[in-house]
Amino acid sequence: MIEISHLYKRYHNHHGSDWVLRDIDLIIPEGISVGLVGRNGAGKSTLLRLIAGMDNPERGQITRHARVSWPIGLSGGFQGSMTGRQNVKFVARVHGERQDVQSIIDKVEAFAELGPAFDEPIRTYSSGMRARLNFGLSLAFDFDVYLSDEATAVGDRSFRAKATKAFKDKVGQASLIMVSHSEDILKELCQSGIYLKDGQAEWFDDIGDAINAYHVDTDPPQDEEKKAEPPEDLSSLTLQQLHALRKERRAAFDKAKQEMEAAQTPSTPPDERKAYGSAFREAREKWHAVIVAIQNRQQKETTE
Repeated sequence: MIEISHLYKRYHNHHGSDWVLRDIDLIIPEGISVGLVGRNGAGKSTLLRLIAGMDNPERGQITRHARVSWPIGLSGGFQGSMTGRQNVKFVARVHGERQDVQSIIDKVEAFAELGPAFDEPIRTYSSGMRARLNFGLSLAFDFDVYLSDEATAVGDRSFRAKATKAFKDKVGQASLIMVSHSEDILKELCQSGIYLKDGQAEWFDDIGDAINAYHVDTDPPQDEEKKAEPPEDLSSLTLQQLHALRKERRAAFDKAKQEMEAAQTPSTPPDERKAYGSAFREAREKWHAVIVAIQNRQQKETTE
């Protein structure tokens, strides 16, 4: 189990220091594989690094009741002047505990498929080669929780299939916390999901629900996907009729807004939330159209 309590994280730079993560409270149960979803820059990789202990929170804490890997897929952490073999040997001595160092080296060499480059300095490796070495090294140890940052996207097609199979083989023996732009991979390997948005984290028992919530917020509205319809013609209405219509549409807008806000709960199915959002946008556009028509009519009567 991993407990995250009142977690805050931000990075200071010349653009300012906005919070990447704000007041995160989560419990990740033992034996549950979790997918992290959210826009680019939402803090998915940051949260993985914090869970791994590779970075420190500004406030709050993470309590790990399990042996957690470093984020698989990240290519950092190696000593560039040492060879791949030497790096693996060093890490095996630090983390291997009772495991045989040579057996770890053999496993990593076979899995990473680097060939003669395994005995070349890390600084000569491409980012993909580093990531493959990192992947093989992580899987050589018996962690309770494996962290993956786009690890299944590393290498060519055959290696990606190999990486995915390796994760599948770990399921049952250990759990995963992973970031992936492949929703199919998340659905295949994860049971639950965490949706990161605006620095906040929302837990979903079902990874499909987390992905759906992400789509509700990011997919273009259905009315925008359709072919644009001609604007509504209100020019034939009198000013009195327009004011009456404005009140009617304002009431419809307020109602649609209330219904949309009331639907923003985990118990509301994603499709219903999306429908309420579309109804709200349609009501808003109709209300604004009347306001514009009133302004145009008043301007016309002033000039005449």
